[in-house]
Amino acid sequence: MRLPWSRRDRPRRAPPPVEPLTASALTWLLAALALAVAPQATELSVWLSVLFAALVGWRGFIVFRNRALPPRWLLLLVATLAGAGVMIDHRTLFGRDAGVALLTAMTACKLLESRGLRDGVVLVFLGYLLVMSNLLYSQDIPLVTYLLAVILVMLTAQVLIHRQHAGLTALAPLRLTGRMVLLAIPVMLILFVLFPRIPGPLWGLPKDAYKGRTGLSEQMAPGSVSELIRSDAVAFRVRFADAVPPSNQRYWRGPVLWHFDGRRWTRPEEPPVKTPIPFTPEGAAVDYAVVLEPSNRNWLFALDLPARLPPRAGMTPSFQLLRDQPVNEVYRYEMRSYPAYRTAEPTAMERSRGLQLPPRANPRARALVAEWRQRDPQPEALVRSALTLFREQPFYYTLNPPELGGEIVDDFLFRTRRGFCEHYASAFVFLMRAGGVPARVVLGYQGGEMNALGGYLMVRQSDAHAWAEVWLEGRGWVRVDPTGAVAPNRVQQGLYAALSDSRLLPFLARHGGDSEWLRQLALGWDILNNSWNEWVLAYGPERQKEFLSGLGFGPADWTGMTVAMLIALGGFGVLYAGWRWRSRLARDPVARAWQRFCARLARRGLARGAAEGPLDFAGRVAAGRPELAAGVWEIARLYAALRYGPVAPPEQVRQLRQLTRRFRA
Repeated sequence: MRLPWSRRDRPRRAPPPVEPLTASALTWLLAALALAVAPQATELSVWLSVLFAALVGWRGFIVFRNRALPPRWLLLLVATLAGAGVMIDHRTLFGRDAGVALLTAMTACKLLESRGLRDGVVLVFLGYLLVMSNLLYSQDIPLVTYLLAVILVMLTAQVLIHRQHAGLTALAPLRLTGRMVLLAIPVMLILFVLFPRIPGPLWGLPKDAYKGRTGLSEQMAPGSVSELIRSDAVAFRVRFADAVPPSNQRYWRGPVLWHFDGRRWTRPEEPPVKTPIPFTPEGAAVDYAVVLEPSNRNWLFALDLPARLPPRAGMTPSFQLLRDQPVNEVYRYEMRSYPAYRTAEPTAMERSRGLQLPPRANPRARALVAEWRQRDPQPEALVRSALTLFREQPFYYTLNPPELGGEIVDDFLFRTRRGFCEHYASAFVFLMRAGGVPARVVLGYQGGEMNALGGYLMVRQSDAHAWAEVWLEGRGWVRVDPTGAVAPNRVQQGLYAALSDSRLLPFLARHGGDSEWLRQLALGWDILNNSWNEWVLAYGPERQKEFLSGLGFGPADWTGMTVAMLIALGGFGVLYAGWRWRSRLARDPVARAWQRFCARLARRGLARGAAEGPLDFAGRVAAGRPELAAGVWEIARLYAALRYGPVAPPEQVRQLRQLTRRFRA
């Protein structure tokens, strides 16, 4: 027996009607999504770019020809094949590249099932994710400017989706979006400047988000440094507090390599300490600030020898600076170095490491050192003999050295005699160790180019360099650059002066020629990039405190910055509310005329009460000032009729304005 109120007998509720997206809203949405994906065309697989363009075009064809959406089974098939393609390409569905590819494919598939308002909103937010995903690949000024324009288009599509039946003209949504963005800019600036920064990012990114970045490696083999020379990408920029040191003192210290296996030099694990390694300065200090480009390495670069530690960094016993996390964002730090110095006595482990050689490797080089030792066994004499060999024998400095055999030092010293800085540094350190002199290889950069317009030094990947350090009694670790014995111009004037064929260098590392004006134009553009890096990308906790302290905030802390931010936001809100009130008043001639009338009476001691209506106010004024009664009543009745009546005829509005102008209290 079924009760009369049984659930089966209840009428089923019809699903709510789906409000379809209009053609104009869909057109703006398709354009916004296409623009958001366009910068990633070079990063996505060719088939995925073609698939996205085809599905966007298909959806546009459906809109303009008023065709039906594809069946669900076809959409499911396309989505499955797209997901499988991403999995085959990347071997995973996680990480930067795979995640962006999957997001792109699923957004395109979502287009083919989008019917109503809710689908449009989902696509808009997917579009914002696509816009942000571009920043995982680059944060340069041109791309950020382009993405701002894409956001304007995306916001316009969002306005049209929510107000698609409001009868807006073609440009009305774009004007509304422009006003929204202009109003958001002050809020954005307040939050950017005053919102307390924390060390490091709020969340972690997948490891492949940082791949493809060029820079020095933690090991050196023949050809490893010369590969970097072909890149004119900026490694870091330096702004000096005083005079810029000469080129032969600009050795930017990086990884220090100790172990040699016969072909490759590698860096041992050296735990950093949180205090600078002591040494004895023998000259004036050099103060400067470094703006380091992302490298996905922990290394920080500094002039020989660094005497200060940047925040959240340590120093190894080899005087290498190491940050506590990889540099995956533009990082600015201030440094002090001493170009002239004397280091302390090496430890027993350092002596052992500084003499390590593979047994029985490179016998001819060992025999040559044995001859030198017979003449003079002093370490200084061995250094002079090696440099004299490079200087007086037919050795050549070249970016295209021939291949070396199994005994690379013997092959280089006695057969090819053509090499780049890593060849000379490797051979020199081997010779010193074979002679019983502790030595090591140092990787880094040498020189740099001054940007005279910007007042800072640019150090490019093409300035990558390798040199040697030897231990000399009474002097400590002494830098010796064997490249300077073969190509002294490399150290004094830069790489471009040391190579006979400058066409081997990247464009921005060349000097002179018919295209010098273009290179100078690129240097001018770099000034803007440097400002962007210093004040936007590198605006971290230290930079924020330094900037706010310079504005007179004193020692900036979280509490002070939060209070200042809330006050600034509140002040902007008050200013905006006042501007809105005045603009509304300016657009309402009736209210403006009445306010003028009330202001004149208030100056005579007849101020209108906040809750006093126009007729009550007129009655009170007429009772207190009978001589004004006629004019006051005429203005008050006309204002009440215009303000509270059904319409405001233009001729009566003009009459009210004339009456209030002529009124004298």
